[in-house]
Amino acid sequence: MREIKINPRRIKKTDIKLIVDFLRKGKIIVYPTDTVYGLGCLATNKKAIGRIYRLKQRTKKKPLLVLIAGFKMLKRFFLVDKKQESFLRKIWPAKISVILNKKSALPEALTNGLSSAAVRLPKSKFLTKIIAAVGAPIVSTSLNLSGRKPLASANNLNNYFKKIKPDLIVNAGPLTGRPSRLIDLRDVCQPIILRK
Repeated sequence: MREIKINPRRIKKTDIKLIVDFLRKGKIIVYPTDTVYGLGCLATNKKAIGRIYRLKQRTKKKPLLVLIAGFKMLKRFFLVDKKQESFLRKIWPAKISVILNKKSALPEALTNGLSSAAVRLPKSKFLTKIIAAVGAPIVSTSLNLSGRKPLASANNLNNYFKKIKPDLIVNAGPLTGRPSRLIDLRDVCQPIILRK
């Protein structure tokens, strides 16, 4: 397990390059999001997605959320009509995730065969730079074993994860956020709030 310490407001190009290299190689990273610490990998890599499920001891019936770098990427990986796009342009970037129908570019391993997935455009410039550089959405699931509280710190993870461990820890110090709100936006005329 490799670890780097960063300041998300003053991110170095060398750190972005390192993180992108790990993601492209199908590795699992721990990283600060604009909500809580996340566990992530390339959202197009089935093998890495499988490792995240095993690492978290999470049932594959629970789909994983993905982060995108912008609207161009959203349209490459999700089915978005004009009304949905208009709604999202009013609320994003934000700590709000939405469920949309996905395109086949996102593997079924991500969603347990469902035709939809949760997606978010984060506020963090650090995150959008990484996602844009890697050229595909990244998985974002809270840093914890399934059923336990999300971790506010990226310290002492060697003791926390026993069998499978993340490959890279991007440590930005303690975080005090909480998981994003979740809205089902498949029917934009009747959005359903699933998590406040």
